[in-house]
Amino acid sequence: MGKDRSIVHMDLDTFFVSCERLLDSRLNGKPIMIGGTSDRGVVAACSYEARAFGVHSAMPMKMARERCPEAIIIKGNSATYMKYSTMVTNIIKEDAPLYEKSSVDEFYIDLTGMDEFYGCLQYASELRQRIMKETGLPISFGLSENKTVSKIATGEAKPNNQIKIDYGEEKPFLGPLSVRKIPMVGLKTYQNLRNLGIKKIHTIQNMPIDMMQSAFGKNGSGIWRKAQGIDNTPVIQHSERKSISTERTFDHDTIDILKLKGILSAMAENLAFQLRRGKKVCACVTVKVRYSDFQTQTLQRRLPYSSADHDLIPLVAELFERLYNRRLLVRLIGVRYSDLVNGHHQMSLFDDKANFFELYQAMDKMRIRYGDRAVLRAVGMEARTIGRWNPFSGEPPPLLANRRS
Repeated sequence: MGKDRSIVHMDLDTFFVSCERLLDSRLNGKPIMIGGTSDRGVVAACSYEARAFGVHSAMPMKMARERCPEAIIIKGNSATYMKYSTMVTNIIKEDAPLYEKSSVDEFYIDLTGMDEFYGCLQYASELRQRIMKETGLPISFGLSENKTVSKIATGEAKPNNQIKIDYGEEKPFLGPLSVRKIPMVGLKTYQNLRNLGIKKIHTIQNMPIDMMQSAFGKNGSGIWRKAQGIDNTPVIQHSERKSISTERTFDHDTIDILKLKGILSAMAENLAFQLRRGKKVCACVTVKVRYSDFQTQTLQRRLPYSSADHDLIPLVAELFERLYNRRLLVRLIGVRYSDLVNGHHQMSLFDDKANFFELYQAMDKMRIRYGDRAVLRAVGMEARTIGRWNPFSGEPPPLLANRRS
């Protein structure tokens, strides 16, 4: 790795806002806020015009309204945004030798070795122009020897521009910037750095790594390396897992409806947790029932992209109610979430139920720390033996012992 690499980071500018402006040009040049429209909602995205008033993503909508009363507030449509994201992905897929889709609006492209045949900057510039021409969406990029520097460079290039950081210029480029620009520095770490008098990246560059480690632990050495412009992380070829599922074959066929509903609820909840842990959202839910005579029936429904319990669990219950109509003993039940895409929590912030997502974050933290049975809905307490593993870790599912339900 090292000096031979050429890594591009591309980021669609104010992506959700740009999509809305494609659909309605009257929104151009006006302050736009996208998210939950009630006072309990939060801002999922906002235009540069709204940012000038101090509005930012994840801000409570009530506060954002007070800061920018003239802003146009749009609930948002995740299906529209995913359509445009897929369009951009397909263009990059056609052209790029190796690319990684890190979120709904962000991409890394490895152009290492291309300078021998075709200038990397020229290639990236032409790809950017093609994306803008074919989709109408503004996009910026940074080009450097690694992911960290390129991502920070993209931020400096915005809005709707591009920048190349030459080999050997990484530290001088990073030095004058705020430590907040380092990708792994969140608000809490930033405040801690400020309390130590560290405001600019060049201060970290001039510190010994041991000092950062003693102040911030393992995280400190990572921040120090990024401040030096060091990052050997590879670009990982993009591939989408198309679905996740779980099913249960009963030792003894059953007609216990409460038991079946409880297990399905636990399945739906666990799969939703796995989606959120893998930073995915789904657009299709399928419920499967196999009867004692081995006849198998399935029913599916599409929905706006989601990983939220309050969207998925009721839909699974509804599909089962519609599906289970033979009144025979049941041998197997299953749930599948499909049409998965990368999607962070922003895809769910268009909902007014912002308090739900704070609850999910708290519950998921407990599950990750103490095991995914640490927090369960009461209705699913009896479902002790559904498969519980991380389908996005790259590890195969565990082999489970014979279990009784």
